[in-house]
Amino acid sequence: MQCNGHHSASKTNPGIKMTFTRERSENRQDFRTPTSPTSTLVSNNLPGVRVNCWPKLSTSFATLLSPLMIACLAVSSCLADNTPNRPNILLIVSDDQGYNDLGILGNGIITPTLDRIANEGTRLTQFYVSWPACTPSRASILTGRYPQRNGIYDMIRNEAPDYGHKYSPDQYDVTLERIGGMDLREKLLPEILSSAGYLSGIYGKWDLGTLKRFLPTSRGFDDFYGFVNTGIDYYTHERYGVPSMVRNLNPTTEDRGTYCTHLFEREALRFIDDHAGTEPFFLYMPFNAPHNSSSLDPEIRSSVQAPDEFKKRYPPVDLATKSTTTYRYGNPATVTSKEARQRDYRAAVTCMDASIGKLLERLEQKKILGDTIVIFFSDNGGSGGADNAPLRGHKGQTWEGGIRVPCLVRWPAGGIPAGKVCDELLSSLELLPSLAAVTGANVPEELILDGFDWWSTLRGETDSPRKEIFWKRRATRAARVDNWKWVDMGEGKGGLYDLAADPSETTDLSTKHPQQLKKVRARYQAWMKDMEAAEPRGPFRDY
Repeated sequence: MQCNGHHSASKTNPGIKMTFTRERSENRQDFRTPTSPTSTLVSNNLPGVRVNCWPKLSTSFATLLSPLMIACLAVSSCLADNTPNRPNILLIVSDDQGYNDLGILGNGIITPTLDRIANEGTRLTQFYVSWPACTPSRASILTGRYPQRNGIYDMIRNEAPDYGHKYSPDQYDVTLERIGGMDLREKLLPEILSSAGYLSGIYGKWDLGTLKRFLPTSRGFDDFYGFVNTGIDYYTHERYGVPSMVRNLNPTTEDRGTYCTHLFEREALRFIDDHAGTEPFFLYMPFNAPHNSSSLDPEIRSSVQAPDEFKKRYPPVDLATKSTTTYRYGNPATVTSKEARQRDYRAAVTCMDASIGKLLERLEQKKILGDTIVIFFSDNGGSGGADNAPLRGHKGQTWEGGIRVPCLVRWPAGGIPAGKVCDELLSSLELLPSLAAVTGANVPEELILDGFDWWSTLRGETDSPRKEIFWKRRATRAARVDNWKWVDMGEGKGGLYDLAADPSETTDLSTKHPQQLKKVRARYQAWMKDMEAAEPRGPFRDY
């Protein structure tokens, strides 16, 4: 089944990639090195493609050519494919946003900018992330690899604050949250895009390690301002009392007291002003909105902080707080009421939406919005005040509500239809190979990816190449093969579901279709065998 609507466009090809030497950014930890003039996309053991726009020359003939002649041959070979100019990329990731939390879906949330992106682009209805919570999901976004392959298959966070503990600096320095990080052997998206001449900036939530060697500017990004773990207080920028904001490699408290969504907006606007029209860029906006606030104060922690001006855009609540004796620490405790929690959640989304709107406006002012790829999705299913309807479950679970998320793609210059809905099975694993293909970035031939190039599918030209996807979060598991999904939530909960007829996972068909259950579970076991055979990565795997 192809995406709804008809749109004629040429097939995506990888684009042009030339040999070049990048000067070292003052923020970067390493030098960019020249690469061979190839544009190769290598997929994984799933059906993939390898494309090369470099003309095949014998070694003896190539040695007679001057570097200038070689460059000209490479350009002429690639231009013969009518490749468009390298587009800018704006990747926006929200945090714990519900599947139904877009204004155009009619549940009352206010998101005019996201609605605009949907109306001017394509909305994906069966888009999945690789894990039902933030850290592993965000690792897969930047690597194009399953969590079990890239090594980040669980959270890098401390659990003591869940019970009210505040770490001293000496204690915190030796905790997992402080010392854990993504394996340094992993290749991240900005590093791959740099081979095609892209500059990369990230403003928001990093979550892949706090030590200098793990920070964004040590992993391919050219500029970073944000926080480095899974969540913060939106105003103090502390994580349960621990300062967490960093500029490039240096901790900072310079903006303490300012709502962090506005800070990330500010930095992104500066990045656009600095680079628009001069060189292609990758702007990554991993917001923490609308994730709950990471404060030891039960009232703050039990909701999402949002500016009053955005709270006032929603109906007032009769009871903002309540007293409870069942809170996990500090009983009796004052916590935010359910009604106020939903209002605060929605206000945080609306505030984020306004910041995204300012980014689009700036791209329009620079006359580059039309040829900028704009991608939006949530890092996992919604929680707290979120609305995941009609899906079952929420963040942290392998029910649909934990792993199927809203996703929007806008790129008119690339032939992405406006105002269309795509019902094809796609995932965040598709991001890296798709962006590599369209930018002409060089993907190392030995790098195993778990995703596909999605452009022809989004243009409505072909069915999705993805036919299956798998999840494992500790003892909870799930697999989707075509429209069949098997879920094991532990303690006897789960079953087999036909998502085409039952996207809400209400009717377990395990007894009625035992052979289908056997088939899906067999595919899961084959996937697990593949993951176990993968080259091991830290920080969790024993090797």
